[in-house]
Amino acid sequence: MAERSNEEWIAVLGEDGPQRDQAIEDLRPLLVRGLSYALANRAKVREEDLEDFAQDAILRILDSLHSFRGESRFLTWAQKIAVHVAFSELRRHRWRDVSLDELTESEDGEFIPESLADQSAGPEQQAMQRVVLSTLRRLIREELTPKQRQAMTAMMQGMPLQEVASHMGTNPNALYKLMHDARQRLQERLMEEGLSPQDMLSAFES
Repeated sequence: MAERSNEEWIAVLGEDGPQRDQAIEDLRPLLVRGLSYALANRAKVREEDLEDFAQDAILRILDSLHSFRGESRFLTWAQKIAVHVAFSELRRHRWRDVSLDELTESEDGEFIPESLADQSAGPEQQAMQRVVLSTLRRLIREELTPKQRQAMTAMMQGMPLQEVASHMGTNPNALYKLMHDARQRLQERLMEEGLSPQDMLSAFES
């Protein structure tokens, strides 16, 4: 395969026809090879996964050609897109079989784990953290709807918004509105409790 310049990659991928098809066929194994290095420490990633990631990345690359500014080699830019696609898919796969019930259930029935507190903080800061976490737990329990509690707990534990929406049988826009309303309600009640956003940041900043 002949080396292509940035301009040649952009030109050939931007036009329909056999030359574009050939460029895509040339690009795919390059992306797969780069992904194999980038994901070498991921034991569960199979060869067919790499092929799927590369295929998805090619679609993203074709849609994003207009954003390529030539500040790096085209293949470097394309590889970054492929790695981003791969890690997004891996995060999605991680949560695919996790139930929201598992995420929202804890031994003490609370929605915010004690592990959020910083055990290395000083006594005064730890006391403030306990006040903040205790207040948040109470307000989440008392002020939010069951769906708001479920969504907030899942997202606090790292589940992507898209996956939370899928598990809850809704769409991302509706979930975003649900979370916006929940955060707004919590912020209002926290202010009524005498806890400002700055107070909360101060409690957990190192």
